[in-house]
Amino acid sequence: MSLSKTLEEAIREHASVLPGKTAIVCENHRITYSGLWAEMCRRRDELLSGGLGHGQLHIFRALPTPDFLYTYLSVHLLGGVAVPVDKDLTDELFSALRHSLAGKALPWSAASPLENIADVLFTTGSTGAQKGVMESYRALLANADNLIQAQGYGPETIFVICGPLNHLGCLSKLWSTLMVGGTLILLDGMKDMTRFFEVLGFPGGRLAVFMVPSSIRMMLMLGRKQLSLLSENIDFIETGGATLAQKDMEELCDLLPHARLYNTYASTETGIVCTYNFNHEPYVAGCVGKPMVHSSVMIADDHTIACQGATLMSGYLDDERLTASVLRDGTLYTQDLGKIDSEGNLYMLGRNNDVINTGGYKVSPQEVENVVASFPGIMDCICLRDLSPLFGETVKLCYVVEEGATVNKRDLARFIASRLETYKVPRVFEQVDAIHHTFNGKPDRKYYAEL
Repeated sequence: MSLSKTLEEAIREHASVLPGKTAIVCENHRITYSGLWAEMCRRRDELLSGGLGHGQLHIFRALPTPDFLYTYLSVHLLGGVAVPVDKDLTDELFSALRHSLAGKALPWSAASPLENIADVLFTTGSTGAQKGVMESYRALLANADNLIQAQGYGPETIFVICGPLNHLGCLSKLWSTLMVGGTLILLDGMKDMTRFFEVLGFPGGRLAVFMVPSSIRMMLMLGRKQLSLLSENIDFIETGGATLAQKDMEELCDLLPHARLYNTYASTETGIVCTYNFNHEPYVAGCVGKPMVHSSVMIADDHTIACQGATLMSGYLDDERLTASVLRDGTLYTQDLGKIDSEGNLYMLGRNNDVINTGGYKVSPQEVENVVASFPGIMDCICLRDLSPLFGETVKLCYVVEEGATVNKRDLARFIASRLETYKVPRVFEQVDAIHHTFNGKPDRKYYAEL
């Protein structure tokens, strides 16, 4: 796909060539491409009369509705900058953010339209500080093309979006699907599992969905049978944001033998970089495959992952110092620990700032969690840093047990010791009722650190 055609131009083309093709499904409503284009133009005129112009920021809630899409796409039509925010953001925080952005405009050039900023996406990150990530049209198009080419999007693709539309993970699927003339189905999360499985039965036979690992775990626990019955209808499932447990991967492969199952490496700053089909190739936990067409990766001297290519962010809004700390000479330096094997596959090993230093040895909590997740009866877990008066910094494991199951701590410790080095075996084990997760399914280490 050429990176010269914008998403809005592609939608206009689809509206002309296939006006009756379904573009969006939301609850009981279906919007065709001609209807989508008409609504985009109508919303564009409303925003224009309200004074929105080139480079100006427009903040709005990322609700899983067609109206969100009309606003998001029409802001781009005007050359404005879309700022979609969490749909559940309190009115007070929304008003404060809108006030801070009022009247703000970013540089805009007619000579280099793809370098203009299309979106500002606010992300909290591991530090807890809110950052506005600036995404250019070129970056968003490159993300879409990476996915289209690597995962096989086409006009027949029916993509179910059930995550937050103010995050790149879901927005990239929106761009990919609409660029190729596919169909989007919008869901308000996975709170209603009955509705979720109804949607997966949507007629057409090329259903696709992105789910974080915690959502996949929930789906396997609550809907194993339904998923198996729908196996012929599912074209592919993509996951990312955290490491999918080995036993969940194996179960998913067993239930969906013909589907493509992708594990992807991506972030708001790096864009969509690598992907790996673990249903049709040998899989090791943490493997996220090779870089896609518009991306490249390398391992820095401190063993962290560094990325290059057209998908990288342009920088952080109003924070040149923070931008310079991670983006230098066209390379984005992450805090993700990784390695690259002899075949060029990237492996995600955890976060540099999550590493636990115990007795001079470094422990990746994700490595321990991956092992624990495969122990019978464990439903969820998190590996944490614990301070002991006797041993200093040690490893602690909190875990949730499946209903009706019993987990013996000694047996669990032996299980871990049989698969990892002795120093990686937690000294403290605690059974809990639930594990806190971030929006993208990662164990929320910051939450526990602040307790």
